[in-house]
Formats: sequence, C-alpha cells, structure tokens
Amino acid sequence: MSTTQSIIIDERALQAALDEEPFSGIVRVDSGDVSVWRSAHGMADRASETPVSESTRFAIASGSKAFTALAIMRLVEDGRLALDTAVRGVLGDDLPLIDDAVTVEQLLGHTSGIGDYIDEDDDLDVSEFYLGVPAHTLTTAEAFLPLLDGIPPKAAPGETFAYCNSGYVVLAIVLERVTGRVFHEVVHDLVLVPAGLVDTGFPRTDELDGNHARGYVFDDGLRVNTLHLPVRANGDGGASTTAADVHRFWRAFFAGRIVSPETVALMTAPRSFVEDEEMRYGLGFWLNETGPGVVLEGCDIGSSFRSVHHPPTATTATVMSNTADGAWPVARVLADAMAQLDER
Repeated sequence: MSTTQSIIIDERALQAALDEEPFSGIVRVDSGDVSVWRSAHGMADRASETPVSESTRFAIASGSKAFTALAIMRLVEDGRLALDTAVRGVLGDDLPLIDDAVTVEQLLGHTSGIGDYIDEDDDLDVSEFYLGVPAHTLTTAEAFLPLLDGIPPKAAPGETFAYCNSGYVVLAIVLERVTGRVFHEVVHDLVLVPAGLVDTGFPRTDELDGNHARGYVFDDGLRVNTLHLPVRANGDGGASTTAADVHRFWRAFFAGRIVSPETVALMTAPRSFVEDEEMRYGLGFWLNETGPGVVLEGCDIGSSFRSVHHPPTATTATVMSNTADGAWPVARVLADAMAQLDER
C-alpha cells in the first residue's frame, strides 16, 4: 500500500479493479499540491492506436451539471435570477407541461417533478439508444426544446427527488434567455475562466482534437458514440476535461473563486437523501451518504466518470474512462480510500 497526505490506496485492490474490465482511462489522486497517484491505461483512439496519456481529455457526461449549476448561481449572486424564480416567466409559452410553480431551486435540486427526456430507469442497450432528433442540430440549449416538449410531469413541484436531465437543459435555456448568449459561452466566462480550467470545454463530438479520447459504444471495436449523443450537449452534459483540471476545479470551487463561500456552503448542503444511490444531493452536487465528501459523476454511451473531493484535506480521487462501464470498478476502490479519511 502507498501512503501520502493521509490517504491510503490499496494498490492490489486497485490493480484488480483495473483488470476486472478492459479499462481505458485515467486514474488520479491529488492531495493539495501533491500528486498521490497518476496512471493512464488503454487507448484514447483505437483506430490510430493512440494511448491514453495524463493530459488526455475525457467527456464527463453528467459531471457537467455542476458547471450549469454554478453558472446559474453566478446569476443569482448578481441579482439576475433568484432561487425562487418561477421558470415559467422565462419560458413563456414554451414547454407548457412544466408546472407554472417550478422554480430555479427545484430544477437545481432535482425536485421539480418535470418529466425527463432521458429515462434514467430505462435498461435499453446503449447501442440501441438514439436521440429523437438529428444529433447535429443540438448545438444550443434552445435547440433542445423539441426533445423536452410533450413530456408529462412525474410529480408535483417540490414533492420528491427525481434525477432529471431535462431540468438541467431547462436551466441552460434559462441561462441563454437571461444573458442573451449561448450556454457554452456563459459557462466558459462565469465558471471555467475564474476556476482556471484551461483544458476544459464543450467540444463538438464530430470535431474532437487529437488530445481527446474517443467515446466507444462497445468494449471492443471502432464504433464511436457520435450518432448517439448531441453534437454539443447543453446543461445536462457535454463537458470534456482532464483529471488535472478536475482537481483544479474542486480547489477553485471550495476556495470561493467561482462563487462566494456562502454559495458554496448552500450548494453542498444536503437537501435530499437518494436511497438507490446511497448518497445525498445538494444543488448541482452529489454528497457522500455521511461525512464531508462531495461527488461529481457521469455516465453515457462512451463515457464514465467519478470524482470525489474531501474538502478538509483538499484530496481528490478521480477516474475517467471512454466506455460506459469502465470507471466503476476503479471508482469503488477510490471511494473506499476516500472514506477512510473521515475515520482518522
């Protein structure tokens, strides 16, 4: 076992996890300014046999929701929105099935009750999933309106927690309409720049550069996920980053460089306990079942990602993969190591 900055990683368990699946991705653990563990595995591009490196960018799927939440909270801090703002006033006649009482706060906390355009409970084979509109048309939040329209609500506003991708796309629409700018530009200026995330952005899936991992539909073969996902997701996903930038993000967030310390505390205060996930939820962030650990995670066709940050020790454990299931065996080992920080 290796020990640095009070975190202990079970190397044998980690290696077993890496061997459990054909893992392709990055594993990184940082504590403050000290890099505890860094390892790269597999292929970023199978066709060209380009290996994953420490600087490879990976899609983080729903991990992107934190960026959306932070952009919204920047507008709240600036007085351009309020947590109790009813989104109907921004949507106008669009999406009439969204209850008039739904607020910004409920969308952030997944308690709005609105229906989801992606059914998280659907066990459909990922290789069979396609969007209901051409993927190349989904370049702005406004472009998602046809996908969100006509979906009935699941519950009354504020009644219960129900994880909802549609809610975060609605938040992206709110960002675009309030600012008069495209969602990705707003997030870049309000979140990525103040956090110093130089290797993070929202690339088109059909224009990935040579330092970006391709997302693969299957564990073997060359089939990538371009036809399965929005060409440029909005609100509920779409960001790509490096493991180094993830740690940089956590430190900037908790240092109050993106939003105020008071807003950080508000966003990371538990509001819902989600029994199926054995976690709690705040506003834009998952929280460990107990203790101070804060979590970002995402899963999509060709992407799996989990990062846990322990604020008292400024320790981050991150795993990123370019397959839908690759990250999870490693994530479990890292979660065990992070949990031990609260026991010392």
